[in-house]
Amino acid sequence: MLIELTPGPNMAWLALTSASEGKRSGFAAVAGIALGLAILAAASAVGLAALATRSPALFSLLRYAGVAYLLWLAWKTWAGQDEAIADGISKNALGAWFRHGLLLNLLNPKAAVFFITVLPAYITQNAPVAPQTALLSASYVAIATFVYLVIVALAAQAHGWISAGNRTHIVRRVFAVLLAGIAIWFLITSA
Repeated sequence: MLIELTPGPNMAWLALTSASEGKRSGFAAVAGIALGLAILAAASAVGLAALATRSPALFSLLRYAGVAYLLWLAWKTWAGQDEAIADGISKNALGAWFRHGLLLNLLNPKAAVFFITVLPAYITQNAPVAPQTALLSASYVAIATFVYLVIVALAAQAHGWISAGNRTHIVRRVFAVLLAGIAIWFLITSA
């Protein structure tokens, strides 16, 4: 819980998404993030995450891809090209937010590092490793998902005010700058 309450790219991006696009878009993004965490947990269990963290080139590739994706989202937000997503109602729009959440998490090397550095500390050698890993991974995904759902619910409270009148254009620009800031922050902190 303490790790998930520490601010990070997922938390900031979800708050921005929910405040600007609404609760349903935020919940779709949380579903994508949860699936991304589950995939990273499974990859860690079979050793792929360890390979990524032991290979500086692969780790850097993931890091830069994650930053590039955040910057691309910032540009789309700035340019207002995602008006189809902005309604947050259609299945296509919700699917897009789900994909954004999934990709952001899959391109987040810090999440992979968590599964191979923090989680193993809680595995005892006296019992089978696979069930322990599965239980710990599922617990982490559940806790992270709960925290993200709370963030979405709280941040979505601002959606009505943001979407009223002509504030939407200005707020989208501010959020675009904040997304770019998150990308730079992620680049610096994941080095």
